[in-house]
Amino acid sequence: MDMILLVAILIVVIALFFDFTNGFIDSANQVATIIFSRTLEPAWALFIASGCNFLGAYFLGTAVAQTIGSGIVDPRILGEGPSGVLVVFAALTGAILWNLTAWFLAIPSSSSHSLMGGLIGAFLFGWGINPINWSMVSIIVLVMILSPIIGFFITYIFTQLTLFICRGCTPKVTKVFKKLQIASLITQSLSHGTNDAQKTMGVIVFALIILGLYSPQTTGELIIPHWVVISCALAISLGTIVGGKRIIKKLGSGLYKVRPIHGFTSQVSSTAVIFISSLFGIPVSTSQIISSSVMGAGAAFRSKMVRWKIAQDMALVWLVTIPVSGLVAGITFLILNKIF
Repeated sequence: MDMILLVAILIVVIALFFDFTNGFIDSANQVATIIFSRTLEPAWALFIASGCNFLGAYFLGTAVAQTIGSGIVDPRILGEGPSGVLVVFAALTGAILWNLTAWFLAIPSSSSHSLMGGLIGAFLFGWGINPINWSMVSIIVLVMILSPIIGFFITYIFTQLTLFICRGCTPKVTKVFKKLQIASLITQSLSHGTNDAQKTMGVIVFALIILGLYSPQTTGELIIPHWVVISCALAISLGTIVGGKRIIKKLGSGLYKVRPIHGFTSQVSSTAVIFISSLFGIPVSTSQIISSSVMGAGAAFRSKMVRWKIAQDMALVWLVTIPVSGLVAGITFLILNKIF
């Protein structure tokens, strides 16, 4: 088998494994509230989330994939060859190692932050600062920081509004919110799939261009091959249905006692933030947005009911994810560069 093709297959397999770990970890963010509010059994919640992740990744556009594939570093300005793929391999290694560490420690980490950190670290160590589109990187990092804050306040306001509308309602309104929560789980998982799976699509296409196995248009948008779209959609879907059960408990009961209204308002708000970001091609941390939305729903009821110490620990992990995964990716590149 041709060496270039063998390297391409290896990169695709590793990228899809990262996509799988993304779905595996993020499944907790999607289903924790609906499980602990006793709206759905875990198996049904994971099944719905998994299916909608696939549908979102497959049908709802590729704007985010284009940003990852050519917006941070344009592979068309770099020379072709297997050596450039070491950078992609190192980036994925940094991201995967952080994802697995977060899973082992039961930390609701951010796969998006780990991938961004891995890419930036590997690019810096591999090609230096010049090829990197720092204006795009700045926009992505800024949106990653602001989006969970926006998600918190949108959920806070939406929850307060919902409480105002439902004032005087009998306890039977809980049954209504349980049905609405199922609908909002569907929309949230659709938006999650269309943002997170596309990041892996972009990485795969980037590697294929570097290897000279794919020639994109010289102008206009980066076209993502159909086989890349469907394989990434399947990988994140499979990861989701396996489920990060170690993290589900922390999000579903660690922050506060979740009720159906919390799940509904947080899922609707996070759906809006994630989908709008995806529409503009901005990769965001769906983990952060969903988690902060859950906090916003709890704070709208009563600020003291939220265990802010756990929230602070989660925020600290989010802050260190990009530099740590970037450092791991950079060191990995140096080691691989010495070997090959």
